[in-house]
Amino acid sequence: MVMEINYNDKIRVLVVDDSAFMRKVISDILDSDTGIDVIGTAKSGIDALEKTKKLKPDVITLDIQMPGMDGIDCLKELGKLGKTPVIMLSSITQNGAEATIQALAEGAIDFITKPSNIFDMNGEGKRKEIIEKVKIASRAIPSLRYNAKANKNNRRYKEGVPLTNLVLIGTSTGGPRALQEVVPLIPDNVNASFLVVQHMPAGFTKSLAERLDRMSKVRVKEAEDDEPIKTGYVYIAPGDYHMTAYKTNKEILKIKLTKDSPVGSHRPSVDVMLKSVSKISFKNVVAVIMTGMGGDGSEGVKMLKKNNNAKIIAQDENSCVVFGMPKAAIETGVVDIVTPLRGISNEIMKIVGVHK
Repeated sequence: MVMEINYNDKIRVLVVDDSAFMRKVISDILDSDTGIDVIGTAKSGIDALEKTKKLKPDVITLDIQMPGMDGIDCLKELGKLGKTPVIMLSSITQNGAEATIQALAEGAIDFITKPSNIFDMNGEGKRKEIIEKVKIASRAIPSLRYNAKANKNNRRYKEGVPLTNLVLIGTSTGGPRALQEVVPLIPDNVNASFLVVQHMPAGFTKSLAERLDRMSKVRVKEAEDDEPIKTGYVYIAPGDYHMTAYKTNKEILKIKLTKDSPVGSHRPSVDVMLKSVSKISFKNVVAVIMTGMGGDGSEGVKMLKKNNNAKIIAQDENSCVVFGMPKAAIETGVVDIVTPLRGISNEIMKIVGVHK
């Protein structure tokens, strides 16, 4: 299922970038769509704040790397002015990825990567991505400011505990920030392992995993091909790879990463992960569908319920940035629990518990 969006009025966009070329390219792309109107551009963070106050845009596109007030600081200041949805523009570099993950944690709705060849911004695929993300952002609910902070406690978890529970989490738009309200609240002696699919391109999931790891008592890492799935670990699917689970002939559960074709335009795909577990003889499975556009995960939860009698949790509408994925899961009729974001970790713990 794909969430339908109807636009009666034009979406008013403010484009912020220190490059005159990029301001022109992004403005032209957005203005080419009849449902979008670029009402202004800004060349700096200070300029963006002034024009936001004056123009009151519906959506802001904001470059991360700008001289003076950079995109992160500007985003924080924009948050003080109101809840205008912001989409970040990021370079495909390690520093760019880390800054992007920080921006998403600070409340940005989504991000768009700048291609290595800047002239590729005019490509049809990039054009569609920019327009679609602006339209999604215009109807998204900017995230609440969450309370999760870096966890400096020493981890007490001991290696070698048998795997008895598997928790599968799928999310998309709004997910990086929402995960901060779930993963850091998991105790280090949790009686489960976690597999997470977050729709995100290559190069960004490692930074996401590292940020969550710094905040959490459990170990959070980007998944690797053929590594064993261990209790007390959270594995993030690498961008541009499907993540599946399989059993060895010694009954050891492992991760398999593949470059199989995208499913519903997604790689990684939540459905691919969930369906792989549904084909394994494993009894104690929990699936969690969180904020995101579209219906990824809705087919997988049906198979998990049928084959594994899995417990299915969905994030409620009010706490979602975009309610598409949880809504599609709920409409299958197999969801057991619908809860606000801040209740998800508690519901998981009620089911899986901790090791004494």
